[in-house]
Amino acid sequence: MPHINAAAALQFCMLLSALPAQYFLSQWYGTDSAQRIQITERLIACGSSFTKSYLSVDAWADRLKLWLLKTRNWYFGEKKIKSANNEAENHSYFAESTQVRSPKPESIQFSVGQVIVHKRLGYSGVIVGWDVKAKAPEEWLQHKYPPAKQDVKDTPHYRILINKANGFGKSTAYIPEEEITIIMGLEVHHPDMKAYFSGYDGSKYIMQPWLKKIYPHD
Repeated sequence: MPHINAAAALQFCMLLSALPAQYFLSQWYGTDSAQRIQITERLIACGSSFTKSYLSVDAWADRLKLWLLKTRNWYFGEKKIKSANNEAENHSYFAESTQVRSPKPESIQFSVGQVIVHKRLGYSGVIVGWDVKAKAPEEWLQHKYPPAKQDVKDTPHYRILINKANGFGKSTAYIPEEEITIIMGLEVHHPDMKAYFSGYDGSKYIMQPWLKKIYPHD
């Protein structure tokens, strides 16, 4: 027995239904042959459209491609959103958040632009940001502050650009307020200074406009 595919089976069924359809049209629409021809042409067009849309391999292939494209866009869109969220979360650490610090809490003794010396390590630098308490990944905090110093996490912390003239290995630091001493008349050399400051008035560095918006009271 020869193999009959879906398209051929549908065409065969349409031929078998031709006579009943003709009888239905004649009973429903009367003997007006012009009207019956018009209705018949519409039915044939609908049948042809159905065949092309649902019994065509190419049509289903196009549907599959569209579905894969939407799935791919959704997947990579989700990844971009997650990546953006992770990036935003990372930038909220170590006083890098762009959230406006206003009003300035009374617990913050120092200001952005002031030059400091680390009490214990001796290097100098300039303050470029602060947090009311330490904001860093939990792993970093556990390494930085052992159980005996856990209370330090809840004190103000400052982000520092370290003076290259010190020959210190690191270029930035994030330190608690208790380790800071303010010093005047000392200029700091660091490749990122111009990004944060427009000049030095002898007592502190003058913030760039974008930084002043974040720390309006410093």
